[in-house]
Amino acid sequence: MKKTRFKKKAKIFDIVITAVAGIFSVGIMLYGVFHLGLKEAWPELVLNLFYMACLVMIWMYFFNRLDSHRFNYWCSVSVGITVLLRDILFAPPLAYYALHLTCLTLSVLLLCMLTFFYARKNWQSYTKNNLWAICVIDIIIAALYNYDIYLEPINEYTDYMLTEIWIRPTITYGLVACFVTEAQKGSKQI
Repeated sequence: MKKTRFKKKAKIFDIVITAVAGIFSVGIMLYGVFHLGLKEAWPELVLNLFYMACLVMIWMYFFNRLDSHRFNYWCSVSVGITVLLRDILFAPPLAYYALHLTCLTLSVLLLCMLTFFYARKNWQSYTKNNLWAICVIDIIIAALYNYDIYLEPINEYTDYMLTEIWIRPTITYGLVACFVTEAQKGSKQI
């Protein structure tokens, strides 16, 4: 039997829920790409590759197959790329300009926080509040996109979009749950 990195049941539950929800959501999006066609949904396929990479790294980290330094680096990069692609470079058109501007501002803030998080020489000194702020901002961005979807007319893409916008916050929650453990270890060493 493989040894897991975490011993507390609550921490194991956080990681398992993140992985199951992430895998289920990515599966729905892959079905959506198949259903809608690659010509229509290729951006979702690209995003899902990064989401799947994060999920694989979470499992590798969970089973001690990936060290903390590599896990934090590659997960921060993968999430950062999805923020850059989906929310900044190819931001979806939103119903109101103010809503678009708010989502764009929060996305840039999230990208800066992820960059600052990993760029710190001693990333383990990042506090739990800083880590949870990353997750909360990602959840706010998803909630604003969710609100916008309900302002738009419903079509065949609606269900897939509602699933897609919540994948990254789910993964971010799992990453933060892992990072908090490292932040606690780092503060004990200082």
